[in-house]
Amino acid sequence: MSPAQTAIKIAFFSSHSYDIESMKRIAKDDNVTPKHELKFLTPRLDANSATLADGCVGVCIFVNDVADEAALRVLAAGGTKVVFLRCAGFDMIDLKVAKELGMPVIRVPAYSPYAVAEHAASLMMILNRKIHRSYNRTRELNFRLAGLLGFDVHGKTIGVVGTGKIGALFARIAAGFGCKVLAYDVVQNPEALSYGVEYVSLDEIWAQADIISLHVPLFPSTKHLINAESIAKMKQGVMLLNTSRGGLIDTKALVNGLKSQKIGSVGLDVFEGEGEYFYSDRSGSIIADDDLARLFTFPNVLITGHQAYFTKEALDNIAHTTMTNIQAYMAKETLVNEVK
Repeated sequence: MSPAQTAIKIAFFSSHSYDIESMKRIAKDDNVTPKHELKFLTPRLDANSATLADGCVGVCIFVNDVADEAALRVLAAGGTKVVFLRCAGFDMIDLKVAKELGMPVIRVPAYSPYAVAEHAASLMMILNRKIHRSYNRTRELNFRLAGLLGFDVHGKTIGVVGTGKIGALFARIAAGFGCKVLAYDVVQNPEALSYGVEYVSLDEIWAQADIISLHVPLFPSTKHLINAESIAKMKQGVMLLNTSRGGLIDTKALVNGLKSQKIGSVGLDVFEGEGEYFYSDRSGSIIADDDLARLFTFPNVLITGHQAYFTKEALDNIAHTTMTNIQAYMAKETLVNEVK
């Protein structure tokens, strides 16, 4: 950093102990602190909590923060001039309003595609072999196998929807199992092609895949990509995996698909409306979301709390890229990770 740079304060919303540890350590290593001050806040960002960032030039937010028009205008009134995202997705922020307010939005485009792809593969194997159920059984000294029958993943057809960094790596894992891998994306990825992936239409994936894994961002064009119509086109007993964004799936249609047994099993690391629950301890609380509560009643549904990214390597990469973004903004350099 240039000595001429003015020191600023940056508020980190939705901060947990693991975020704080990695951010503090790497901010020091990357010489962002003690020059600049990092203010760690527990609450999620929304229009009500935004005043906590008063006096902070920057805010840093995560996937379940709510940077809508109301929140952004409160931030701007308090002096915020830039928004740093410590994630790749940017569906939580109103980009149009941010642009109107002159707030650049700078993200972390990739932190560990391996972590998310590996988690998707873990969900697939746990669901198939029903390890989550056998774990609970054996702890109670029940070693019966009835109800735990799985299938060979080898030779099955896996549909990968979205072949960016994460999707391509999941395709590589699937190919390693000896699967036929079908993929859909608006742009074909040469890396995915090198693993023997065959690009087809979505309808072909719905019709042919035994297992479907979602790896696309959430845009208006991808919202409820999985719906009653697409589910009706799928193979009987299909397995669905979603480690991307909850809004890709119409949850009511998903529940109906499970009830009819059209869908054989579901692995979710994300859920539409997860912000009210994920990243907090709600044990002993009542789940007001009827769709989420219903999903927990199915023995063939496995839900994790948006932890697919959660590895040491990913946390460190997020912190390093965030510090690089802060330094670039302060030095008035080209913001290579700015969301346009």
